[in-house]
Amino acid sequence: METQTIPVGDPSTAKSQEPTAAVKFGTDGWRAVIADDFTFDNVRRVAGAIASYVLKHEDPTRGVVVGYDTRFGSPGFARAAAEVLAGAGIPMKLSSDYAPTPAISYAVKNTGAAGGVVITSSHNPWNWNGVKFKARFGGSATPAIMKIIEQETAAGVIPKGKQASIEEVELKAAYVQAICGFADLKLIAKARFKFAVDSMYGSGRGVLAKIFEDSGIDFVAIRQEINPLFPGINPEPIMPHVRMLQETVVRERCHAGFATDGDADRIGAVAEDGSFVDSHKIFSVLLDWLLRRKQWPGEVVRAFNTTRMLDRIASKHGRKLNECPIGFKYIADLMMEREIMIGGEESGGIGYSRYLPERDGILNSLLLANVMAEEQKPLGELVAALQKEFGPHYYGRRDLHIPEELKRNAISRAQSKETRQLGKHAVLKKEHMDGIKFFLNASTNGNGAEPWVLFRASGTEPLLRIYAEAASQELVEEVLASAEAFVQSA
Repeated sequence: METQTIPVGDPSTAKSQEPTAAVKFGTDGWRAVIADDFTFDNVRRVAGAIASYVLKHEDPTRGVVVGYDTRFGSPGFARAAAEVLAGAGIPMKLSSDYAPTPAISYAVKNTGAAGGVVITSSHNPWNWNGVKFKARFGGSATPAIMKIIEQETAAGVIPKGKQASIEEVELKAAYVQAICGFADLKLIAKARFKFAVDSMYGSGRGVLAKIFEDSGIDFVAIRQEINPLFPGINPEPIMPHVRMLQETVVRERCHAGFATDGDADRIGAVAEDGSFVDSHKIFSVLLDWLLRRKQWPGEVVRAFNTTRMLDRIASKHGRKLNECPIGFKYIADLMMEREIMIGGEESGGIGYSRYLPERDGILNSLLLANVMAEEQKPLGELVAALQKEFGPHYYGRRDLHIPEELKRNAISRAQSKETRQLGKHAVLKKEHMDGIKFFLNASTNGNGAEPWVLFRASGTEPLLRIYAEAASQELVEEVLASAEAFVQSA
């Protein structure tokens, strides 16, 4: 791997230069536009904050693992971060190649490291990059940890110590061996299904394809090459970015297609007829299978913006379901407290306590293939069976890039007690765990989804997301349209 050594600065200084822009942390670290706010100086600031956290709250002699994705400049940014931490006296293991984020998380847990740093902005557009921090338990840092790192970043501290080593290491082999232990690859091969694999130009490139190849599983792979421009898409496994995967599944007569995002910790899927299978259906299929077939112990946790079909499945099997704010760090936090069989979020991140408190798109692709093999059904039939048993549940999301003032105004009006109607539907009740959720007086088509819509403003960019679930796709679209009109009517 070709790397670039970036000077960290004068060793005698304890603080970085005056920051040129505020570094704002979101639900899973910091993300920003490359060369605008995402600069080498700001990466060093965040790395300095992580170094300070490790020195104060962890055992720094255990070292830190640094990995990176396929985005523009990621190897250089990773090297710069590693040099800051090594300059603080913390031994570093730097990935020798692009690697899935869950591979870095696994390396942290498997080697007993003090933490992990990943240079990635996950599913964001091509011109973004970011920094994720993985805690010593091998998962998203908890809210408490992220708060400390955010405070250290604001202080601008870059600790100095006896120069430590930076060792380049291979991270993927041990990770692949670990996740393959959770799936019956022989059964998948015997089932003779054909799969399409889409890495969306991200750091999952070649991983799932090689697992399938080595196991004699029939597959076709697309978008495995490195292209930091992510041509024509954002590397997010949702519509419309999965269109090439949909076309491939139909053209190649596959029984399912699996897509992983830019850093391979999230999953999206396509059914045998080319229809998109969103993360809610994936989560539901996996949960139902684990409860019926595997009977893994533990509770279930879902984020505030995920399908309530999960509640019905968990209830049928007598399992406790926990609801948490949006962001996998909240799920990881619960996984530290108790045994969570499965936890997941709207964006396609699903994880398991018995493996890691971390989401993993490649592992979930293997598990979906395992479900299909065990049930002897293509993916679309599995989804249809759940819709029949637990009632029709449909989902939609709209991302509104709007000015801050309009965003704040919309949230304020949604919170107001005066707002009791959305379009032609009365608001039955509101919930405020993370954003504002309206439950609506609208049709459930018999035993279908209880209609709801959620308004949630981004804390780091001029963006407001609207999520909705209902018992028909037509009602979902109607609710989303009414919600967008409400936002724009300030």
